[in-house]
Amino acid sequence: MSRWAAALIAAMLGACRNEAAPAEAPKPTVHVLTSLPLLFDEGFGLGPAKGEAATYLSESYALKAIDLPSHLPAGATLLAVQPRALPAEELVALDAWVRGGGKLLLLADPLLEWPSERPLGDRLRPPVSFADTGLLAHWGLRLDAPDKRGLKAFRTAHDQVEFVSPGRLNKVGGSCLIDLYDDIVAECKIGVGRVLVIADADWLSDETVKNAGGDPGNNLSVLHVALSSVDPSR
Repeated sequence: MSRWAAALIAAMLGACRNEAAPAEAPKPTVHVLTSLPLLFDEGFGLGPAKGEAATYLSESYALKAIDLPSHLPAGATLLAVQPRALPAEELVALDAWVRGGGKLLLLADPLLEWPSERPLGDRLRPPVSFADTGLLAHWGLRLDAPDKRGLKAFRTAHDQVEFVSPGRLNKVGGSCLIDLYDDIVAECKIGVGRVLVIADADWLSDETVKNAGGDPGNNLSVLHVALSSVDPSR
């Protein structure tokens, strides 16, 4: 059984409920690397988190924005959502960090439909396609664009989630496991670290979160399960 499936079953049984940490206990840290307005609005102001997903995660985690993987502490947990293209030295640093015990949840979207007010060509506009410069292939994966646009909903005995024009992951080597949601999710053991790749980022947009299956909690609960699957201690 995959780690993701085990986490889903645990959630169903109540062992993986998303409960806020006690006030007196520090929240575990999740580092966030993203080009999307998850923690801040598109103007990158210093106000509170704007997105539904960040607000939800903040109940249980201390979210810390980073701009480069080389700034990650050893063994940390990273949520990377449609990050910008990284220079070669940062890709090497990210790979080494994972292999040394890092835990990564990567949302890599080959056809981003997240709304943006920034004009095309603006360097701060999120990339329409995940900027994979060889990292996924190094881990034995290939990310393909969808055949057609539109919502893609999945309902199982354990969860419900709604993706938006998701891509498809293909195994081209390595030991990644691709067995969930029509090849949208891949689980990988890289060195002593863990990686979960999801071929969509739009499922965390406010619009999708609010409308997913008629229940705003559906996609967010799956996000919590995804983080738990890469780092079961959380």
